[in-house]
Amino acid sequence: MATTPGFLTDWPWKPLGSFKYVLLAPWVVHSLYYFVRSKESERDYTNFLIFPFVLSRMVHNQLWISYSRHRTAKGKSRIVDKPIDFEQVDRETNWDDQILLIGLLSYVFNVTGMASRLPAWRTDGVLIAMALHAGPVEFLYYWLHRALHHHYLYSRYHSHHHSSIATEPITSVIHPFGEILAYFLLFAIPTLTTLTTGTASNISLIGYFTYIDAMNNLGHCNFEFFPKCLFSIFPPLKYLMYTPSFHSLHHTQFRTNYSLFMPFYDYIYGTMDKWSDTLYEISLEKEEEFPDVVHLTHLITPESVYYLRLGFSSWASVPQNQKWYIWLMWPMTTIINSICNQTFILERNILGKVKSQSWVIPKCKVQYLLKRRQSRDINGLIEEAILDAEAKGVKVLSLGLLNQSEELNRNGEVYVQKYPKMKMRLVDGSSLAAAIVMNTIPKGTTEVLLRANLNKVSISIASALTQRGIKVVTSCEDDYEKLKLAINSKDNLVLSRSFTQKIWLVGEGLRKEEQKKATKGTMFIPLSQFPPNKLRRDCFYHHPPAMLAPPSFQNLHSCENWLPRKAMSAARLAGILHALEGWNVHECGETMLDTDKVWEAAVHHGFRLMMLDFEWLRSFK
Repeated sequence: MATTPGFLTDWPWKPLGSFKYVLLAPWVVHSLYYFVRSKESERDYTNFLIFPFVLSRMVHNQLWISYSRHRTAKGKSRIVDKPIDFEQVDRETNWDDQILLIGLLSYVFNVTGMASRLPAWRTDGVLIAMALHAGPVEFLYYWLHRALHHHYLYSRYHSHHHSSIATEPITSVIHPFGEILAYFLLFAIPTLTTLTTGTASNISLIGYFTYIDAMNNLGHCNFEFFPKCLFSIFPPLKYLMYTPSFHSLHHTQFRTNYSLFMPFYDYIYGTMDKWSDTLYEISLEKEEEFPDVVHLTHLITPESVYYLRLGFSSWASVPQNQKWYIWLMWPMTTIINSICNQTFILERNILGKVKSQSWVIPKCKVQYLLKRRQSRDINGLIEEAILDAEAKGVKVLSLGLLNQSEELNRNGEVYVQKYPKMKMRLVDGSSLAAAIVMNTIPKGTTEVLLRANLNKVSISIASALTQRGIKVVTSCEDDYEKLKLAINSKDNLVLSRSFTQKIWLVGEGLRKEEQKKATKGTMFIPLSQFPPNKLRRDCFYHHPPAMLAPPSFQNLHSCENWLPRKAMSAARLAGILHALEGWNVHECGETMLDTDKVWEAAVHHGFRLMMLDFEWLRSFK
């Protein structure tokens, strides 16, 4: 929002929220109906192409978003090294409003007869559009843009756009409604001129708006990619086409580089930033960034690609929640997952002097569960990522989700044994996960029910709780016998099937029948990184082991799977702590660190436990 919102700030369909595209429905239905019912000679292809054009613009912009986020995460040729936060993501979620606006206006112009039954191509119309854009449009935009930087207009309109210092492609269209209307009137000059002179064509109109989208996205992508040789071969090009670094200076300096796509007028009127050429060369030469810590995770479902930071930014900024209409996208989902066959960089973060990256293995949960078929391929991808990280000088690699599965690779121990001279440390976060669970259990608790597979995390928790005088109850006789051999305080270990405990420590595979046995007000605390299915409305479900990141944790603007904003899983956080503290040991296989020491380190660096439901706590007491 602008600092002092002015007239026509909000978009007219803002109250509709995600249902705003219903406004297009009558036009699309009408277009399809008449296209199907009309004879071949009577069909209006201009009208029919409007909706596909709207979809193509959305795909075009999304491709820029995904590619730009991938490139800036790698660091190669990055221009502005500043973080993006959730506030910017929320501010830029309406980037599709201008696409909807152009779609609606296109249908209106078509119905009035101004833009109907156009030919596929007319050379004269294309040349006229090019000339009008290079002349009046660029000239008028320059002065409009300078006017928008006057205090009165800037505070009411343009400051909304400049709230983003580290720009993304979609930043280019984040403006108040009134400002977008002013831009539309400018871009309508070539369009209306060709329409009124009868020289317009489908390709010229579609091509012009595609050109505007491409150049807008290019200027705000925050990485440089134009090679020097391009300007060496044709020096006048620097006056005819801007670069991402050119426009990036406008977002950091504010009073320079006002031009639209052609810097020509900045040279004429003396508003060209003197650092433009220098920043261009520095950005172009910037090498790929190698992190100190890598968190290696994987997809949850095939549809998870849309919830990643590289996918739909508005979906990635909230906890993952399967949307019903995503099934309509299954053909595209299949294509994307078939293309993705290599581990890729998801995001980069900074805490203090430690730089971290998240890498994603393009396999989903069901593939991990198909052990015989997929385990060899998955272990191969994990091993390849480990060797790649080792070659890049990464200090710590943490294994997230099923990448640390005991059945798959013995919590990572397989790789340590295979590469004993590896300098990088492997971490599974089990010690921190145990510490988080133990600190999540409300004070005053006298007994807990342990319903989870016995592994080093659950055994460690059971041992610590019994030593503190808390009874650990299990309903499985085999688990009871195994725990008796593994812990010291056997007096506090109980075999019972009463299910009256108010605190349940649960693992994966908690069945519906088991949840039904819990008493009203029971709190389920997961021990694994996967949350249980929430079936009881009269019970409470805690998040999987995770902590909230401190304010100093930079560039955190997407949610980690189902975790809330600014929450980080124990495995991911453990790798960062390992690097911050300089611990020179592996944490994999059966190895666990001192849970109290790990917990104190997490708190010391500003990580906080997620809040409990205090209303429930009062009723529990």
